[in-house]
Amino acid sequence: MSMESASSAQSPISLSEHVYVSLKRQIMKGELLPGHRMIVLDIAQQFGVSQAPVREALERLKQEGLIVGKTNKGSAVSGITAQEIRDIYELRQLVEGHALRETMKVLNENDIAYLETVIAGMREAIDQDDPYRLVELDMSFHGYFYFRSGNALLHDIWNSIKSKIMRFITVTNKDHQGYSIPDSHTEILDMIKSGDVDKTEYKLIRGLDFYKNYTGD
Repeated sequence: MSMESASSAQSPISLSEHVYVSLKRQIMKGELLPGHRMIVLDIAQQFGVSQAPVREALERLKQEGLIVGKTNKGSAVSGITAQEIRDIYELRQLVEGHALRETMKVLNENDIAYLETVIAGMREAIDQDDPYRLVELDMSFHGYFYFRSGNALLHDIWNSIKSKIMRFITVTNKDHQGYSIPDSHTEILDMIKSGDVDKTEYKLIRGLDFYKNYTGD
């Protein structure tokens, strides 16, 4: 029995979401490598769904830059170059400090509690050996500055580069042992709590150097 007939309560939208999330995870974790062809019929059979939700899911992945259309060959998983990574992190270093500064003007106890929960979740993800969840939470932490900055354009910029960042740091995080990632985020949060905007921004921006200069060696 297909997934569609198994539960009439599931809508085409929820089916599309399921396919989208599953494929995105596979791409992020490197299970679907750059150049891998995304054939609608094969994916539909894999998930036991019709082709419509698959096409919707692939369109979302294409909008995020995770797959690209190939002439006469359908879609394939996109690649990511060292130059793209440098460009993305140079952009982050230009705008994320500003987003942080604007956010620190308005942060309240609820915001701090949220960020503390995110960091706690990072530790749990490490304990549970769930690198994808760790990356999601890393994005939640940094993305919060763009969201709380109150600048819609900054938030749009973040949403446009987030998927590529996630894909990249899923690889680079393998070089970080133990709780080094949540620990570094705790240091940033402690600085935020201190109210020292200049030192916090410096810490945040310099922390991005590792990724901008990453070579994989």
